[in-house]
Amino acid sequence: MSLVIRIAAAAVMVAATLSGASAKEWKVVRIGTEGAYPPFNYIENNVIKGFDIDIAKALCEKMKVECTFVAQDWDGIIPALLAGKYDAIVASMSITEERKQKIAFSNKYYNTPATFVVRKDSKITDTAPADLKGKVLGAQSSTIHSNYLEDVYAKAGAEVKLYAKIDDTHLDLANGRIDALLSDKVVELEWLNSKDGECCKFTGAEYKDPKYFGDGVGVGIRKDDPDLVAMFNKAIDEILADGTYKKINDKYFPFSVY
Repeated sequence: MSLVIRIAAAAVMVAATLSGASAKEWKVVRIGTEGAYPPFNYIENNVIKGFDIDIAKALCEKMKVECTFVAQDWDGIIPALLAGKYDAIVASMSITEERKQKIAFSNKYYNTPATFVVRKDSKITDTAPADLKGKVLGAQSSTIHSNYLEDVYAKAGAEVKLYAKIDDTHLDLANGRIDALLSDKVVELEWLNSKDGECCKFTGAEYKDPKYFGDGVGVGIRKDDPDLVAMFNKAIDEILADGTYKKINDKYFPFSVY
């Protein structure tokens, strides 16, 4: 063997050794979620439940890792991931260009539209920005919905109020402190079908513009964990292929959210 070939072979072995040493062996994946966004994630009797949670457990089973869950307020959910409080976010987080500047995402695991909700005595039927000029509009802060209201509706003359939790937005709408709220349609369907949501109804159009609402909901992961991204993507493909996803979907919804 020539000296050049021996040196090249040695370099490959060293690189492989270093790669193996630096690759993380995932046995436990800590998952951050909000726990305040039913039916996707919520806390009941001190247990985190919901569609996001069931999907996360199914993905972890496919990845052959142990799942643990950490409840985290929405406003701090990305900073806590970056700080190492957990390894992945499974919390109905939409895949947007703004967020992709900070973190990586898996492929989508669901995609639902946004819509406005008003009180049943409201005269609001058209929800174009010009039609809501002078109205007070609410949304959960640090979301695609709040970004859309601030970027489009506030500039058209609406007042935008932001809330830490979606339940606070519901409360102010029911009590007439805001004229309308913008949120995920499936989340609002859950609320409208509850006793607390009997006051209110959907109105206007559905909103899906990827510029604001992203390319569906994915698992948020640190950019320096590409192996974990690949693991989640493979697991998502597997639960879609073998019927696990449909079984979870049908537990919560009479329609597909994928």
